[in-house]
Amino acid sequence: MKDQRIARSLVIMVFGTFFGLLCSTLMNTGLPQLMRVFSVSEGTVQWIINAYMLTNAMMIPLSAYLIWRWSFRTLFIIATAVFLVGTVGGAVAPTFWTVVIARVVQAAGAGIMMPLVNVLAIRYAESKKKGTIMGIIGLAFNFSPIIGPTVSGLILDDLSWRWLFLVIVPFSVLTLVAAVIQLPRIPHNENPHFDTRGMAIVSIGLWALLMGLSNVSTSPFWTWQVLGLLVVGAVALVIFYFSQRGVKAPLINFSVMAYDQFVVATLINMLIVATMFGNTILLPLLVQNVQQKSALVSGLVILPGALVTGFLSRLSGRLYGRLSVRRLVLFGLVVDGAGTLFQATIGAASGPVVLALFQAVRQLGLVSMLIPLQTHALGILPFDLVPDGVATFNTIRQVAASLGTAVLVSVVGLMGQWGHRGTLFGIQAGFATCFIFLVAAMMIAGRLKNQFKLGRPTVSAG
Repeated sequence: MKDQRIARSLVIMVFGTFFGLLCSTLMNTGLPQLMRVFSVSEGTVQWIINAYMLTNAMMIPLSAYLIWRWSFRTLFIIATAVFLVGTVGGAVAPTFWTVVIARVVQAAGAGIMMPLVNVLAIRYAESKKKGTIMGIIGLAFNFSPIIGPTVSGLILDDLSWRWLFLVIVPFSVLTLVAAVIQLPRIPHNENPHFDTRGMAIVSIGLWALLMGLSNVSTSPFWTWQVLGLLVVGAVALVIFYFSQRGVKAPLINFSVMAYDQFVVATLINMLIVATMFGNTILLPLLVQNVQQKSALVSGLVILPGALVTGFLSRLSGRLYGRLSVRRLVLFGLVVDGAGTLFQATIGAASGPVVLALFQAVRQLGLVSMLIPLQTHALGILPFDLVPDGVATFNTIRQVAASLGTAVLVSVVGLMGQWGHRGTLFGIQAGFATCFIFLVAAMMIAGRLKNQFKLGRPTVSAG
């Protein structure tokens, strides 16, 4: 009976979380339409994406505290309700910035859901089924954000951007009702400490950095709006790092950084994730704003790459158990780099088939790296540090996605000041910037060590 209750709970929670992760990229294809409707620039419209990802990132360490403080049932119901409020708020938002606020509320709910699913599966699933369950969860969670731009392209072909919120509402309501009816009551008696000061400092630092990067295309570099905010953000993050050392229950346990291979794998993952999420914004801008084609075409350009990721995700996990991580990552970086170089040469007349092919090449490279890098980073840690490693790795991943997107959109905005042709040059420069990130990742990848020779045995994510 207990196993059946846990299985039903996991189905409900994975279902709800799937749509929370889908929303992280669902708006990407709609950015050109939002720019026209609200008369905002690329630098401003990116807040629709970046506010979501950055809020997600900050909720990951907070969720660790909340999971100990409240029961799974209570916390998941609250998170789903918050996500639903944000979704409805976005659908009826009258101004651009109220849409951004709605996205922040959405992300706050979604950011709690994902850690809840992983912790429930690890704690309560039957031991012999944990590997299979985690594989299914991983496939669903990796596939949902990648398919987001294609889903939104299908919606926006005939409907307005508001439907990107409206279409999620019934699924959120269904999740909330099912959670209230089905989720078991598992009591919690813990009363953990929460580092409120640390949360405030890191929030100030990350938001200041993001705002400074976002203002690059609209304000001179030496002004408060750019350099001033960047300095405030950097100083706040340095203060946060040192403040965590003296805290009994740190928000982020930086002791995981003492493990060289964790740091190397995390740095590489930061760089490739920045290009991955930034790319899903560059392509819609190219297809819709430069080539003047529909949102449907924009979504279909991304579809083949999404399918490549979905089909090959589990295979890359299995390959990690057979090939060295350095070989896998270098192969992925070379393939991803080749696809990125092709994208940097595209023009206004490049056809959808060509764009889709280049994107699929990039995704082939990415899918060969993502799961092996995460498995390698966590596999080297002592077992008691794995939960801290998961939180740190995922937080840094989301922050990198947000800041990387801000950098790429700022590049487009700077070039876009020269008019329509400047936007094309900006997008090409954005892809070239992605290539520079990948070259940097390739240089770091030389420090990856063969996982078969490391002290602690690793387990394939596949």
